[in-house]
Amino acid sequence: MTHLSFEQFKSKAKELLEKFTGKPLSTKDKISIPMQEMPTQEPLERIKNMSEVALGYSPEQAKLEALRCLECKNLPCIKGCPVQINIPGFIKAIADGDNKLAIDIIKRNSLLPAVCGRVCPQETQCQELCTIGKSLKDVNQAVSIGRLERFVADWERDNHLMKAPEVKPETHKKVAVIGSGPAGITVAADVRREGHSVTIFEAFHKPGGVLIYGIPEFRLPKKIVEIEIETLKKMGVEIKTNFVIGRTKTLPELLEKDKFDAIFIGTGAGLPKFLEIEGENAIGVFSANEYLTRSNLMRAYDREHADTPIVRSHKVAVLGGGNVAMDAARTALRLGAQEVHLIYRRTEVEMPARVEEVAHAKEEGVQFHFLENAKRIISDDYGCVKAIECLKYQLGEPDSSGRRRPIAIKGSEFLFEVDTVIVAVGNESNPLIKQTTPDLKTNEWGNIIADANGKTSMDRVFAGGDIVIGAATVILAMGQGRIAAKSINELLSSK
Repeated sequence: MTHLSFEQFKSKAKELLEKFTGKPLSTKDKISIPMQEMPTQEPLERIKNMSEVALGYSPEQAKLEALRCLECKNLPCIKGCPVQINIPGFIKAIADGDNKLAIDIIKRNSLLPAVCGRVCPQETQCQELCTIGKSLKDVNQAVSIGRLERFVADWERDNHLMKAPEVKPETHKKVAVIGSGPAGITVAADVRREGHSVTIFEAFHKPGGVLIYGIPEFRLPKKIVEIEIETLKKMGVEIKTNFVIGRTKTLPELLEKDKFDAIFIGTGAGLPKFLEIEGENAIGVFSANEYLTRSNLMRAYDREHADTPIVRSHKVAVLGGGNVAMDAARTALRLGAQEVHLIYRRTEVEMPARVEEVAHAKEEGVQFHFLENAKRIISDDYGCVKAIECLKYQLGEPDSSGRRRPIAIKGSEFLFEVDTVIVAVGNESNPLIKQTTPDLKTNEWGNIIADANGKTSMDRVFAGGDIVIGAATVILAMGQGRIAAKSINELLSSK
């Protein structure tokens, strides 16, 4: 497939714009406008660096893509947005050339448009319900809502127009936010807007949560997250790092000794799952969490300037099929692995990773092995990984997730030589808060139980994001954060 440069995409869009601007567009005209592909770095070049792969739309591409929107009266796209952004409104503003209005519309509901425009799975949310995509019978041909959101967010930042939201007069009420990921950032902003004092407690040495430690630089530049954190600080939010709730202090201590009026728990799902197979404790076996945290948060990829050690691999096996598996596989390539093999026990159809991320991984040389999975990991005499024994699978009836259940084929074992194994089969909640807070009710998976308003079993304690719903998406965590923040603000206004 021919790889077009940013300038080539821009030139093509400019030519098309001349055809479609300056006249009223019918529905047929709008459907005929081709969906604008995202310019990217050339695959063989980008695996040599950590710079962002996607280069963003040119103004010409953004306007052309915005012209595709049918401005449906029933607003299906908004129904698919967890934070209820006025999507047709901001897209029309882009089509009209008013980028300032577009970003202002988005920021009524979302503080993180540059983040969500890059990492949220729009194809299974707002874009899945897009009328254009349904008309063309292909969700990948829907209006590119996420790319347009990213465009105006980047436009605002590049033109130095970002400013902190207005804060109401001080109420002298105190709110603690545990965790500085998407849910925590959202709650901190929405609560602080109302004039309440907000302190974020973060376990790591840098705030940002999964946006910093989990998502690679080539998908989400850390500078973007840092700017959003600075916005919180400008609003007056205090951030305390290296602060582990359950060790440094407990929830009851924050309520009783430090006199916080309310607490929000947004600690995410950061405890990695393993396959629990033979040999999983061998040297050279990593959870995707550890592997990505070393690279993303502690910059282990920058070997000349970072002291963080990270394995030098030759042949890597990544076990899993989600976005974290894609991130781990693509990071391994950038860290110098000669071969990266992604092993998944279902087919590509059932793979939960974003279509775009799978396509990028394939372009970069990740080799996919479907209907296979590791049965055991084999070590050499020094305890280092030398191979994995795999089983072949076939698909049976759908399971509770709606995907067809993988069934192992007896006697199909085979050996696969590797020197590194990265396990990316999901995450669950860290049990530390529950262990130190007996009154906090959790379910059988360790997720905090919260009602529709984010209220937990403890008085004045709320929760949201992955710690409640399990490992999910940035925008879903933000949606839960908005709900919990509304409940907190209502509680404090009534006191």
